Amino acid sequence: MALIEDKILSVTELTREIKLSLENEYSSLWVEGEISNFKRHTSGHLYFSIKDTNASLRCVMWRGTAAYLQFEPEDGVKVRVFGDVTVYEKQGAYQLRANRIVPLGVGHLEIAFRKLKEKLAAEGLFAEDIKQALPRYPETVGVVTSPTGAAVRDIIVTLQRRWPAVRIVLAPVAVQGAGAAEQIAAAIEDFNRWGKADVLIVGRGGGSLEDLWPFNEEIVARAVYNSDVPVVSAVGHEVDFSICDFVADLRAPTPTAAAEAVVPDAAQVRAGIARAVKTMSVRMSEQVRRYREVVRGFTTHYGLRRIADVVFQKAQEIDDFERRLYNGIRAMASNRRGRVDRLTAQLTALSPARVLQRGYSMTRTYPGERIITNSGDVKPGTKIKTVLADGELLSTVEEIMPSVREETINEQVT
Repeated sequence: MALIEDKILSVTELTREIKLSLENEYSSLWVEGEISNFKRHTSGHLYFSIKDTNASLRCVMWRGTAAYLQFEPEDGVKVRVFGDVTVYEKQGAYQLRANRIVPLGVGHLEIAFRKLKEKLAAEGLFAEDIKQALPRYPETVGVVTSPTGAAVRDIIVTLQRRWPAVRIVLAPVAVQGAGAAEQIAAAIEDFNRWGKADVLIVGRGGGSLEDLWPFNEEIVARAVYNSDVPVVSAVGHEVDFSICDFVADLRAPTPTAAAEAVVPDAAQVRAGIARAVKTMSVRMSEQVRRYREVVRGFTTHYGLRRIADVVFQKAQEIDDFERRLYNGIRAMASNRRGRVDRLTAQLTALSPARVLQRGYSMTRTYPGERIITNSGDVKPGTKIKTVLADGELLSTVEEIMPSVREETINEQVT
């Protein structure tokens, strides 16, 4: 049978016609199913499928739209997806271009989130004019998060890399489940009573709306609002928003970003000092050059020729002044740089991790995690946890003995 030339379509032409037909027929619709094969690409785009018992549908959500999601999608979550059917021409596959994703089964949490947000906003807890500025060079950073997991590791590594002199104090708390909100609020209040932290990082890694819920509790919001220490909120991923984010003095999209926000980069600070010294030297040299030109102009003036020797003497004094000024600037810069290095070394030596590595330990009550500072804090039978450089010991107090110094004093009195 002969082919009819005018009916033959290329693959591209046929795919394009199918694309136009599907996009015209199936636009602005809701599809319900269970998420599977979810992936967040490095570009920020979301790729996943939604399925039911008999079929599966590929979906894509572009980065600009994904930024407004109020929860973190994950496999196994039942959702409703609103979008348009389109065709990815290179693979000849149809897919749903998602504009909204609504999780099923968490509607009550979303309602509670919205109501609390409206309530606290009306009370002024989110006002920009009450937010505190972060200290430029903090000596002590308090961290309120779980002692395990990626979030605490990311925070500590980033802080130590950028500003080695910083002192890090961790308040270990539960970040999900029953009682987590109370622990988080209590830790923030403890840091304020302690009074030695310059800034606080409060947060955790990503998760579902239920997982992040402690940071949406009113008790946490009011603890952050009442904190005299500036608070940086780092809850979940970049697309996650919590009540804690709105109340905090600064919202960071990730725990790593929070650590970057609270301390400067030591290398950049040193480079800035070097640039300032160089700029100062150049400007001083230019000013001296201009003065020298003025003096030279005086020496060529007819009325001043006879006092040329005086002018030459002044010119020599200017040269001496220039040398002293330049040497003074170099000495001042060297002293400042040395002082920064000494302070950095001193603060690094005083960090908890270094102290533990030198053979010291830190003892807390167990449970409760309250630091024991003197023998009166415990009694025989009390369980205690001792933190070492390479692990922790759980033990029970058998006897409380006076210190060697106290025994010596008693003997001298006797």
